[in-house]
Amino acid sequence: MTSGDFIQGNVPGALSKGQYIIDIMRKMHYDAVGLGNHEFDYKVPRLQELLSDFNAPVVCCNFYDMNGHRMYDAYTLRTYGDRKVAFVGVVTPEAEIKAEHYAFFDEMGQHHYTLRQNEYPMLVQQAVDAARTEGADYVVLLSHLGEDVWDNPWNSNDLIAATHGIDVVLDAHSHNVIDTVIANSQGRLVPMVNTGTQFANVGQLCIDAEGHIDVTLIPTEQIAEVSLSVDAIVEQVKEQVNAQTGQVVAYSEVPILVTDGNGNRMVRKAETNAGDLTADALRWKMGADIGLVNGGVVRVDLPVGDIHYGDVISLLPFDNMVWKIEVTGSQILEAMRIGISKLPAENGDFPQVSGLRFTVTVADHSVSNAEVLQADGSYAPLDPAATYTIGTFDYPVNGGGYGGVLAGCTVLEQSTSLYRDALVEYITTALGGTVGQQYAASQGRIIIQ
Repeated sequence: MTSGDFIQGNVPGALSKGQYIIDIMRKMHYDAVGLGNHEFDYKVPRLQELLSDFNAPVVCCNFYDMNGHRMYDAYTLRTYGDRKVAFVGVVTPEAEIKAEHYAFFDEMGQHHYTLRQNEYPMLVQQAVDAARTEGADYVVLLSHLGEDVWDNPWNSNDLIAATHGIDVVLDAHSHNVIDTVIANSQGRLVPMVNTGTQFANVGQLCIDAEGHIDVTLIPTEQIAEVSLSVDAIVEQVKEQVNAQTGQVVAYSEVPILVTDGNGNRMVRKAETNAGDLTADALRWKMGADIGLVNGGVVRVDLPVGDIHYGDVISLLPFDNMVWKIEVTGSQILEAMRIGISKLPAENGDFPQVSGLRFTVTVADHSVSNAEVLQADGSYAPLDPAATYTIGTFDYPVNGGGYGGVLAGCTVLEQSTSLYRDALVEYITTALGGTVGQQYAASQGRIIIQ
């Protein structure tokens, strides 16, 4: 089973818009597959194309079109010996409201799909009840909701507390290791587990002859078993990926970091040199006053040394085109305020900026002392009534992130460059092919107090 986020997140998914991943998954013989928010990265038609003849049932109880038709079955029922196990799927409404908002609308702004944000607990309960009526002895929830405070009001903890009849929750979305129990609406303790991120663990779910449920997280490096058919397709994909990504495009004298070195994703809650570098690239590419990139799309650390094109894709894996927009100073301030509003917790909307500096006060989540870089290298106070140009990408303009503050703003230029290609161009052209000591650390653009 998987609880989603399989199509995208790294180089193979980015290069093939999910096809390489699906090719591998076909060899895995899944019992059930749930959806995550990243399954919507390439919009619904691409999702449907990839899963059109997939060799395992896809389940999601809260994904509908606007005519009230559920896009995939709410659950599937599988038989093991003389026991029937139902797998129910649910995906976070955050995908429609925030991160992948654009995927639920067409180019004309018409709303075509919905994740039923106000109804999903009821839809989960209905699916559980239907599965029980159909003869399910056990119900497993493939939940892509997460358990973190910043996932509220959509999280697995609250969902368990609001429902009954679920035996175990296999959680995803928050990308942290979870192994806990949560009381359901009838007071029964329900195990909830999450294997973590980047294939850190494999989850093993066992139901013994007496009906006892045990879930174990096994570190991936401890798994000795090998599937020859899976290995063969993985090697084939690696060859295809290497052929497209092996080229050295630049060199870095310093580590390019999104974490603090201990795995904590600082790019989602503080300025990092990876954020500075990417925002600088967008501002330079579009000749804008300000560069802006949300921390959630800057993904991995890069070490000192040669930078291959595949490394750049790992750092910036999504298919976002670089745009130049015009907004007011007040819109910028509001976008910054929303981006820092969940501190000290992570937030994919945390703003990594160029040509702009400001101070954040965590106690009241306020933004102050905002200043814009001038042509002579000095800074001047940001004027809420003035207009400024921003080099960013299509995601916030199309309603993703920052509470929709930048949605529908004036678009001055739509380049055909992906944001990762803009970064390569910036390093090779503006920096002479080398990320130097000026990026040895973050540059003090965002002061958090």
